[in-house]
Amino acid sequence: MVSKLRRWLREGLILLVLFAGAMLLMDAWRAPQLPVAFDSTPLQTLDGENVTLASLSKEDPVLIYFWASWCGVCRFTTPEVARLYSEGENVITIALRSGNEAEVTRWLARKGVDFPVINDADGTISRSWDISVTPTLVVMSHGRVVSTTSGWTSYWGMKLRLWWAKNV
Repeated sequence: MVSKLRRWLREGLILLVLFAGAMLLMDAWRAPQLPVAFDSTPLQTLDGENVTLASLSKEDPVLIYFWASWCGVCRFTTPEVARLYSEGENVITIALRSGNEAEVTRWLARKGVDFPVINDADGTISRSWDISVTPTLVVMSHGRVVSTTSGWTSYWGMKLRLWWAKNV
């Protein structure tokens, strides 16, 4: 009985390592290609605030969340990003081809989420970053990219990436 349990644990650990390796390879393959001077490019939120990624990531790491109103996986990730923002984490989001500002604002109100949004109605920002998958999450600290991932990510996965960026 003990040897059977030990074998299952060993096989489970091997499966976990293979799964983690596959996830890392997928993240590397789908990682955004950062545009020249991306950190100092002025961006405007739906609230009319002008920001740069360099200024947002100067003190604390910033989570940049590329999402879309039409994205099925974003339905699960968006509330967790809003939760991080409500807890005081540094978050900025970019709505990819989700309509004009009024449509994005209505979508956010309908879903009951609140976080700063930069509307990328025509996909210019996302194309410059070579974003091919939504959702895509990028963590920046002191104006440089620390972590990227795409697809579904849990609240704790995002929290861990932000913690890592603060402590590395």
